[in-house]
Amino acid sequence: MSAAKFALPATYEKIALVASESPEAQAALHRLQNRYGNVPASSADAIVALGGDGFMLETLHTHMHDRIPIYGMNRGSVGFLMNEYDEENLSARIAGAEISRIHPLNMTAHTHEGGTFQSLAINEVSLFRQTYQAAKLRISVDGKVRLGELSCDGLLVATPAGSTAYNLSAHGPILPIDAPLLALTPISPFRPRRWRGALLPNAAQIAVDVLEGDKRPVSAVADNSETRFVLRVEIEQAAHIDLFMMFDPGHSLDERILSEQFLY
Repeated sequence: MSAAKFALPATYEKIALVASESPEAQAALHRLQNRYGNVPASSADAIVALGGDGFMLETLHTHMHDRIPIYGMNRGSVGFLMNEYDEENLSARIAGAEISRIHPLNMTAHTHEGGTFQSLAINEVSLFRQTYQAAKLRISVDGKVRLGELSCDGLLVATPAGSTAYNLSAHGPILPIDAPLLALTPISPFRPRRWRGALLPNAAQIAVDVLEGDKRPVSAVADNSETRFVLRVEIEQAAHIDLFMMFDPGHSLDERILSEQFLY
C-alpha cells in the first residue's frame, strides 16, 4: 500500500522519537535525538517508537486519532511489530518504508452495576473467567445467536494485526493483514469440546452475553484495558479509525504474518 493512497506526507523530514522506560530504549533515544533531532509528535511527519511490541501498542493507542505513521525499532524482546534497530540513514529508511493500515476494535462492555464502558483494541478483545469456575457465554453475530452456550475459560476476538499474538497462543488462525476478517477464538473450551472458533467478516457485529454472571463472573479486556463483572460485551471494528504502521521493504507486517505460518 502506498503512502499517497492514504494522503500521508510525501516526505518525512520532521521525526518524533519516543521510547519505553527500559535502559536500552532510553540509551537509543539519547543517541538518535542527538543525531536526528526530536520534534513534538503533534508536528511530526512520522513517529519512531523505540522499545518492544508492548511499547508499540502503547504508542499506537496514544496516537489513535492522530493519523501519524509510526515506525518502530526493536529495543525490546520479541519485536514482532518492530523493525530492526539501526541508527544509520534513519530518514531514508522511514521514507522508503512500506505502510500497513490497520483498524482497531471497539469494545462496549455492560456491567452488573449498570455501567457501560468503551475501549479500543488493536490486537484483541478478550473475555476471561474471574474465578475457578468456567465462564458460560452466549455468542451472537449480527443479532443472531450462533452459539447458545460456550463453557470455557474465555473467548477472544482478534484483528489480523493481533492474530499472531494471544489469538495464536490460543490456537486461533493467523490472518493476513489485509484480510477482511476477524478471528473468534475460544480459550480452553470445555463444552462444546470440539468447537474451535470461527472466522467472521470484519463488518460483523459481535455480542457476547455472560450466562450465570453472578455465579460465574467474567471480565472483558481490550488490549490492556480491563472491565470486570461484565454482563454483555459488544465488539465491532472501528473502521473510521486508521492506524499506519511502517516497515522496511520486504519485512512488512503482511510478510511477517505469512512467514509465521511456516515456523515449526
